[in-house]
Amino acid sequence: MSNDKTESEDKPAKGKGFVMKLVVVVGLIAAGGGGVFGMMQAGIIGDAVEEKEDNSPKFVRKDDEDPYTVPGDDKGANDIPMVHGEGGSEFRKSYFSFSDDFTSNLKDSSALVQVSIAASTQRDGRVLMWMKGHELAIRSEMLSVLADTPEDEIHTRQGKEQLQKRLTQAINKILQETEGFGGVEAVYFKSFIVQ
Repeated sequence: MSNDKTESEDKPAKGKGFVMKLVVVVGLIAAGGGGVFGMMQAGIIGDAVEEKEDNSPKFVRKDDEDPYTVPGDDKGANDIPMVHGEGGSEFRKSYFSFSDDFTSNLKDSSALVQVSIAASTQRDGRVLMWMKGHELAIRSEMLSVLADTPEDEIHTRQGKEQLQKRLTQAINKILQETEGFGGVEAVYFKSFIVQ
């Protein structure tokens, strides 16, 4: 009988040992997983998860102040401040006038076109700053667009509107390449002469 008693006492001891080993293994796995997760978040191993802040130019509402105002941007003659109306778009529109006219030959023609151009944006003043800073590259791209325009296209209203869209794309292409963001919505002709 004493033999039977010894076997029954050993079984609970073996069961407790197995449970203890299982608890230790699970604890080590959890600690290791937590350590790996922490090192990944810290960027020590793996690719760190970075949330980039959207720092692109924002739309500016008519009544809001532009944090990137270009000096003289909202002023008219005699330094009268701009007062926006209640109708139309909820966003303010700012304009950039290119300093010099554009003169170019037209595609497959001996005719010349001379235009004075402005562009608009409803984004904050960074777009205007970038246009000023990259005016040389923008002018070069716009002259390429003008030189690639057939003469018969610029004699119609529809052709001029298409040209305006291509010039807008040209500006945004340069701004995208240099600053990572376009932001120009439209191009306007201040003067348009074909010779």
